Amino acid sequence: MDISATVLTYIFVGLSFSLYIGIAIWSRSTSTSEFYVAGGHVHPIANGAATAADWMSAASFLSMAGIIAFEGAAGARYLMGWTGGYVLLALCLAPYLRKFAKFTVPDFVGERYYSQAARLVAVVCVIFISFTYVSGQMRGVGLVFSRFLEVDINTGVIVGMTIVFFYAVMGGMKGITYTQVAQYCVLIFAYLVPAIFMSLMLTNNPFPMFGLGSTMVGEEVYLLDKLDGLTTELGMSAFTDTNKSTIDMFFITAALMAGTAGLPHVIVRFFTVPKVRDARISAGYALIFIALLYLTAPAVAAFARINIINSVDGMKYVEAPEWFTKWETSGLLAWLDKNNDGIVQYRGGNALQPTKPAFGSGREDLGQRQLENLPTANENELYIDRDIIVLAHPEIAQLPNWVIALVAAGGLAAALSTAAGLLLVISTAISHDLLKKTFRPDITERQELLYARLAAAVAIGIAGLFGIYPPGFVAEVVAFAFGLAAASFFPVILLGIFSKRMNKEAAIAGMLTGLIFTFSYIVYFKFVSPGENNPEHWWFGISPEGIGTLGMIFNFVVSFVVMSVTPPPPQEVQDLIENIRVPK
Repeated sequence: MDISATVLTYIFVGLSFSLYIGIAIWSRSTSTSEFYVAGGHVHPIANGAATAADWMSAASFLSMAGIIAFEGAAGARYLMGWTGGYVLLALCLAPYLRKFAKFTVPDFVGERYYSQAARLVAVVCVIFISFTYVSGQMRGVGLVFSRFLEVDINTGVIVGMTIVFFYAVMGGMKGITYTQVAQYCVLIFAYLVPAIFMSLMLTNNPFPMFGLGSTMVGEEVYLLDKLDGLTTELGMSAFTDTNKSTIDMFFITAALMAGTAGLPHVIVRFFTVPKVRDARISAGYALIFIALLYLTAPAVAAFARINIINSVDGMKYVEAPEWFTKWETSGLLAWLDKNNDGIVQYRGGNALQPTKPAFGSGREDLGQRQLENLPTANENELYIDRDIIVLAHPEIAQLPNWVIALVAAGGLAAALSTAAGLLLVISTAISHDLLKKTFRPDITERQELLYARLAAAVAIGIAGLFGIYPPGFVAEVVAFAFGLAAASFFPVILLGIFSKRMNKEAAIAGMLTGLIFTFSYIVYFKFVSPGENNPEHWWFGISPEGIGTLGMIFNFVVSFVVMSVTPPPPQEVQDLIENIRVPK
């Protein structure tokens, strides 16, 4: 009996959700130490898997391959930036932060810079970064639910919020850690299985990363040459070409790298292992686990691009397969018959311009609302949302229904794992850094744990609103979070470890400068004047995705200037810095 993809998706998602809730109940936190850093007793291999799940969000699972599929070589900025940034974090920051032995990044900033004001600025940065990042994750949850479980996006987001509530609020970091280990297993299996299927079908090579450079089955032509030929023939840029300027590519990649090293929800993972040595070991394991997906993503993008072109270009609309009409109904795929011939033409140029939904409308009418006043000069009739490529690809390639269901479960695992980590960071910043360390130092450990759970619950509710009213593409939104992290946290953490002269005045001035400049630039070009969001109006040709690098430079410059005209830190702080740099 052939079980439908929808039924299998309900089974796979239901089983995975039951597993996550079961782990949360089993590993329920009973102290603030367990809630914040899992008691500091997580094995390096388990922490490596949990870090990989925390790191590989909906942007990595859902959106990265989609962006590479559409942009070709230019999409490599995500691969280079995120992977290089993780190496930077593992080598230069994580071991030292673990030796410092604090619960949160604001805790490090507050103690290192001997200032409650610096701690409060760091809390503001954490909240800005985390809520920006979590909006992308909740959008990913809505995408999966709206298509595969055939419920509206709002309902899907609410279900996702409920699941996260169980293992984030009940389990804290302890529950999240072991849940993320399970989520990593689900997401990596879900990503690799369809990629292996595709690689075998197109190149007869079982390893997707090698299939990318292999010849096509039955043809004496390399896969990338075939793809370049298909795209240029249809009036699109060659897959191996890039339409990004060199300076913008550099700034985006640098922002992603530095942003990675400044992401609070990733940094806190290294506080959960017993020793400094274990932090280094878990970082190595995490890099291996991450590489499995990142080395596969370009192949998934290339395979998907070939299959989409072969499947939809020249297709009669009345004969469109089920996957086409289902995604069209979701509003994430739209067709406009410009020449009234009933045939889908997929060519270069924009058939439909993606727009944000009206507040309260969801995304159901995305395609229909774009059918007015459209240019007809180009022949392209099809709009495909980047975020659906990984989810739709198994259906396009006619893979077994169980593979389609597996991908849906993997997408949810990726989105929920990162969302939980971000929400925990927000809750600990509020309960530990705002209340315990600033406004209510007299509260008991039990009261602090209660406030942490309440803060997590409120944060989940706000994150759900971001999922219902998404501000953009998943990877695009996440890139903004990395820019904010690069501009605010990275200089302060790096100089806090390696410069004994760095003081509180410089830290506060640098963080505020980087955060305000980067946030203002992004808001202006993305929301205030989106019509000016093009290279002609950008500063030095730097897009909002890459402006975090310039914000980081401003942060460094301001920090060095201010520290040169203000007193050095107290001697005990300088001794502390010296101590955390000495291995034991």
